[in-house]
Amino acid sequence: MRTLCWPSLALALACAHSPPPAERQHPAPNAASATQVRTPTPPPTANAAGFAPADARPAFEIPVETYTLPNGLKVVLSRDTTAPIVTVGVYYHIGFRIEPRNRTGFAHLFEHMMFQGSENLGKLAFIQLVQRNGGILNGSTRFDFTNYYEVVPSSVLETTLWAESDRMRGLKVTQENLANQQGVVKSEVRVNVLNRPYGGWPWLTVPQLANENWYNAHNFYGDLGDLDAATLEDVRQFFKTYYAPNNAVLVVSGNFDPAQVKTWISKYFESIPRSEVPPIPDLTEPRQTEERWKTVEDKLAQRPALAVAYHMPPRGSPEFWAMALLNQILLEGPDSRLYQELVQKRGLTGEVEGGVNLLGNQYNYQGPMLWMVSLFHDSQNTPKEIVAAIDAAIEPLRTTPVDAATLERARVKARSAYYADLEQLFGFGRADLLAAHALFDGDAAAVNRIEPSLLAVTPELIQKTAQEWLRPTNRTVVALQPAGGKR
Repeated sequence: MRTLCWPSLALALACAHSPPPAERQHPAPNAASATQVRTPTPPPTANAAGFAPADARPAFEIPVETYTLPNGLKVVLSRDTTAPIVTVGVYYHIGFRIEPRNRTGFAHLFEHMMFQGSENLGKLAFIQLVQRNGGILNGSTRFDFTNYYEVVPSSVLETTLWAESDRMRGLKVTQENLANQQGVVKSEVRVNVLNRPYGGWPWLTVPQLANENWYNAHNFYGDLGDLDAATLEDVRQFFKTYYAPNNAVLVVSGNFDPAQVKTWISKYFESIPRSEVPPIPDLTEPRQTEERWKTVEDKLAQRPALAVAYHMPPRGSPEFWAMALLNQILLEGPDSRLYQELVQKRGLTGEVEGGVNLLGNQYNYQGPMLWMVSLFHDSQNTPKEIVAAIDAAIEPLRTTPVDAATLERARVKARSAYYADLEQLFGFGRADLLAAHALFDGDAAAVNRIEPSLLAVTPELIQKTAQEWLRPTNRTVVALQPAGGKR
């Protein structure tokens, strides 16, 4: 299933034909699949560096080396010799949050275009190049970036770097490719949102109602009319503007020789020209001072649903780290207070879901964000009844500091979640966090201050954070009703 970012691209782009590649800028390095695939042989936010003491060290420290090429490309290297594999990720500082007005869904559409061929790789050839060498790959569009990654055997690292540089250097943008991918994305919108029960709930629906700034509140999956309106010139200009080395981070994480990798990176990426990247628009949200209640109808839904969204503290602020622990206390696992109150005690629902950044994790976003609670419920339970139960779980945290046992459990759970993020998908998780911190903070090594910052949170900070950020006047309540159902 794809929630904007995670389907199998091989399936999404199946049955396409790979034409012969054009004349190349660099010859392709040796790779087992070269003949088989017809290929030649970053808004103002708080800094996320953490608020723990400067000399605090994590239990597990990730090796990080960073530098910048003359064309502005930020490079992050992180060596791990545990297994003979390596992750390559290219993160562009353009997400759906800042896509052009009247072109909603354009950032996501362009993600698809990046697999339609480049100067030396024909349509589908990039995918085949990776898969026939035993690797996996994907791309995703998020709030503040678009990324492309591959996890491959270390023996084909050079080939993978060459392939990524080839599409950064010159994407094959044609009217045929554009029309094809407009159809694919529109079909995706119909399948994932318009023609399924709870389509886009709550990750797409709620931000549009809880936020006021257009950049945070528009339909980032894309209105069908806007997708149809995208022109070939739009696509070419978008690529020229945002898919430039000085708007990107290249991360290499895994088993590799650092000196050799630096040589390859210089060889394939350094000559790619930089671009004039426009400044990120103002993404700030005004402080919410009144509770909002909204109702949406779903003609295909069978049961009501409810989502409650609170604006998050600025990323990297002390309260941001406290919210990471509040998320564990309130929402994560069967021991969480919301699960105990709504499921175990009152029987209002069978599951409580949500968290920070539903399209990623606590750490890989930059602009304003929501902390969200969502659930399905029976029609005899009213939204007001459920919100009262949510308040019953939250209010004690606003009036009394948590005890030592609760704090320690939250720390253990938050650390566990962080390490699970690092280990995701054969090492991709580590590359993802390194790239995000390099892109948003200019400091990939800030990833090593995540754990100390979580451990530095105190009961008093948790209470202070709950008082300001979990107040009822900082939230939007969205009730989803089956069309014609009980209100």
